[in-house]
Amino acid sequence: MKLRNTLMAVAAVATVFTAGHAVAQQEQYIGLPSYRVGPFGASGAALYGGWIDYMAMINARDGGVNGVTLTWEECETEYNNARGVECYERMKNRGPTGNSVFQPLSTGITYSVLDRVAEDKIPMVTIGYGRTDAADGTVFPWVFPMISTYWNQASAIMNYIGEKEGGMQNLRGKKIGLLYHDSAYGAESHAVMDRLAEMHGFSVVKIAVASPGNEQQAQWLQIRRERPDYVILWGWGVMNPTAIRTASRTGYPVEKIVGVWWSGAEEDVVPAGEAAKGYTAAGFNPAGTDFGVIQDIMSHVYAHNRGNMSDRSRVGSVLYNRGVVHGIITVEAIRTAQEQFGTGRPMTGEEMRWGFENLNIDEARLVALGADGFMPNLQITCEDHEGSGLLKFQQWDGEKWTVVSDWISGDRELVRGMIQESAAAYAAEKGITPRDCSAQ
Repeated sequence: MKLRNTLMAVAAVATVFTAGHAVAQQEQYIGLPSYRVGPFGASGAALYGGWIDYMAMINARDGGVNGVTLTWEECETEYNNARGVECYERMKNRGPTGNSVFQPLSTGITYSVLDRVAEDKIPMVTIGYGRTDAADGTVFPWVFPMISTYWNQASAIMNYIGEKEGGMQNLRGKKIGLLYHDSAYGAESHAVMDRLAEMHGFSVVKIAVASPGNEQQAQWLQIRRERPDYVILWGWGVMNPTAIRTASRTGYPVEKIVGVWWSGAEEDVVPAGEAAKGYTAAGFNPAGTDFGVIQDIMSHVYAHNRGNMSDRSRVGSVLYNRGVVHGIITVEAIRTAQEQFGTGRPMTGEEMRWGFENLNIDEARLVALGADGFMPNLQITCEDHEGSGLLKFQQWDGEKWTVVSDWISGDRELVRGMIQESAAAYAAEKGITPRDCSAQ
């Protein structure tokens, strides 16, 4: 398993193991189970590049978090479940307090380490992916599927389609194609789509695409036969541009395809060329470099030739900015934990869990971070580990993404009920007694 030290992590991680205790106590170690190799490598490079650049900016501009320097280390997973588990085990005891948070950016790896993080007391943060019912913090105290879950996203997409059709009542009798990545990630969509179809009277045609998804002729011929009114593209990596190109070749209108947030980046549309023009996808962060937080990264990191992205043109892309969102949430959780347990020292996994569970990034804080409009407000509680549920839709015009909606939520009452129902079943199966949040 390949471990890669980056930026300050090269020197700082070494300091953890070779220098005295006093120096080590000033460093917060964050293990990054990244993927820069394989069919999902381009996406991973942007995500982890944005995250690393944000942490580098915090070190350069602020001297870390209240004097605690951020250090990090990458471990290459290739988006592979077994390698993800190896990286988890390899990194969990690194640094002065052990790995303080695990963020695999993979639903499969999330499921693979679900029991381990609870045993090891390491919070796992899955921003916009992972196991949806982990949003019930009473059953999953160590897992945080923040901002929005897959079930909420599916519901919000159907709300968006309903708006386009003139109201949810007009979905009755419609047919929705669900073209999904044949993995744990893709399967997360099924339960909520079935429930939504039952509620609103539309039908769902589920069509699987084997990973990595660079051959889809049979699937799009099936779509041509089925003639769905809309197709939801639940893809990842090379599957996305392949879907858009193949849809064009088979005559399916791109305006009727709505992608999820892992199908809505430049890496998904640029390779598809003209076929992608008019394509729409969900997202919980926009593209662009005009945000204060991105300007700070440019002035404190790239102006000194310390950026993680070899291609600077990718700074400000959808996935790069999503990586920055990961950085913001991680750093704000460290800050929140320090306010509770003491500044000037690194937080343990247990302290970081408290920091995530008490995170409140409101509008005023977003403005202070230079992230107003960059991400939705976020408030996590003992019961609710999702904390927002909001997303926007953006359309590709052939050159750039343009936001075409306000913040939209799914059916929160429906989704929350499904989350609690599923979490209760999991608790019964595993013999877990849900936490009493009133006692927290």
